[in-house]
Amino acid sequence: MSAKSSKLTSNFDEGRLMQVLVAPIVSEKATMIADKTNAVTFKVLQDATKYEIKAAVQLMFKVDVQSVAVLNIKGKTKRFGKSVGRRDNIRKAYVTLKAGQELNLGGESA
Repeated sequence: MSAKSSKLTSNFDEGRLMQVLVAPIVSEKATMIADKTNAVTFKVLQDATKYEIKAAVQLMFKVDVQSVAVLNIKGKTKRFGKSVGRRDNIRKAYVTLKAGQELNLGGESA
């Protein structure tokens, strides 16, 4: 990790950065994107900014981040018999890592 990235993480509260990343998204689409573009997909807090997401990934996984793309997904309305329910809104972050960087979410070692 370079001096610039450690400076980036020092601008934010470390406790907040630990909460920004809610969960990794492991799906067929996320795996294809990871193979093609070296990007990892995360579910993040609704009010998280790109800078916070970048700093959180660098802090937690000790990798260099090239870019962050954020996507808001509106929750679907679903029916359960007579009652109507609604899924939660989701905010996704596609985090592209710099060349040569790798993020292993599976936990197994090679």
